[in-house]
This record gives sequence, structure tokens and C-alpha cells, in this order.
Amino acid sequence: MPSKKKADVPDEEKRKAAKTKPATPAAKTVKPKAGKAPKKLSKASETPVVEVAQLISSEVVYKGPLFRVQHDKIIEPNGKPNERDVIRHNGSVVILAIDKAKNKKNPWIVVERQYRHAANQYLWELPAGKLDAGEDALTGAKRELAEETGYSAKKWKPLVEYYASPGFLGESMKVFVAEGLVAGDAHPEEDEEIEFRLVKLSDVLKMIEKGAIKDGKTLTSVLLYARLHGNKGKK
Repeated sequence: MPSKKKADVPDEEKRKAAKTKPATPAAKTVKPKAGKAPKKLSKASETPVVEVAQLISSEVVYKGPLFRVQHDKIIEPNGKPNERDVIRHNGSVVILAIDKAKNKKNPWIVVERQYRHAANQYLWELPAGKLDAGEDALTGAKRELAEETGYSAKKWKPLVEYYASPGFLGESMKVFVAEGLVAGDAHPEEDEEIEFRLVKLSDVLKMIEKGAIKDGKTLTSVLLYARLHGNKGKK
């Protein structure tokens, strides 16, 4: 049998078919827009550059026994004028009091339970308190631990300093680790009603995981200590 030949397609139809085929888009090279390079974080060994605002005026709008509120007019480090309401405070100390006598990897921690009206509930916390004007932080930490729990400690070392809410609160909180505890009689202030006990670090971490501890200074201090000492809830 003679072989079948393909039917010839008229030139006009070929042109129409070519028009209906989707064109393959040409690849484009996208160049990044010119701009400022992001600032690199300084190395931990380098001294950070401290930039502060220029204070134009400051007015005390409230003054109480614990803090004062100031209305400040400033020029921020970026050159923009602004007005800020700031709570000024002498600062506070926090004490992570630890008993390693029975277990160094999972020590006992002194925790307190007291009612906090601002939170409208009882909270579990580490011992802490405000500093007197001009008071040395370590001296204040020793005083607060003794007042609230009766404990003194043979060994003290700083753990961290932080600001709990720097958007409006100028209170610096300095955390100390206290070891080698010696029991004594507590003598809290008249307006303080504090219940304290010793709890294993692993149990405190479990309380944090379950949301039973809501106090910021306790969360910061315990979690940082556990990380630095490689404790992830060991029994």
C-alpha cells in the first residue's frame, strides 16, 4: 500500500497557529535596589556605643513613696523631637537564692507567694525589693533576702540586669544568685504578707511550662540560670 502523506497545512493556518501558542517569557535578572546596608551587631567583646536623648524639659506630674511620674520633652538620638511620660524609680534587686546541699544539678530555690493588687491575684515570685536612694545593689539584695525570708548567704554573684517595661518604666532590675544559705528569722515590712518555701529547680521549671508562674523577674532569672547551668528540668 502506498504510504500516507501528511496533509499540507496552508501558510495562513500556520501563521494563525503560531499566534495562538503562548510565548515563553524571557528570564529577567532582578537587581537589588540600592540602599543602606544593615548595621552589623557589635561583637560581645566590643564596648557598645551609648546614645541618649537630649532632655529639653522635665516636669514631675506625680510623686509617691515608691516612684514619680515625669513628663519629658526630648530630642531623640535620631534627631526627632518627642514627649514621653516616664515612671522613675530607684531600681530593684532580685535574689535567686539557691540551696545546693542535697543536689547540685537540681538545687532548691527559695520562692515566695504573695498577693499583688496590680495583677489582682496571688503570684509565685523570687524574693525582691526596691533600692533606697543611693543604696548599693548588693547591699540592698542582702537586706531584702533577710527581711523577706530570714536567709543570709555566704556567696553572692550577679546574674543579669534588665528593664521590665522600658516603654514607660525606668526601673532597672538587678538579679543576684545567692548560695550557701543560712536560715534566720524573717522580718518583712508592715504591708507585706509573704509565704515562702523551697522548691526544686526542676519543679519551678515545670510550673513555668504550665503557666503557673507569671511574674516576669522570676521567669527571666530562673530560665537564664537553668540555661547557663544546662538544667532542663532534670530530676
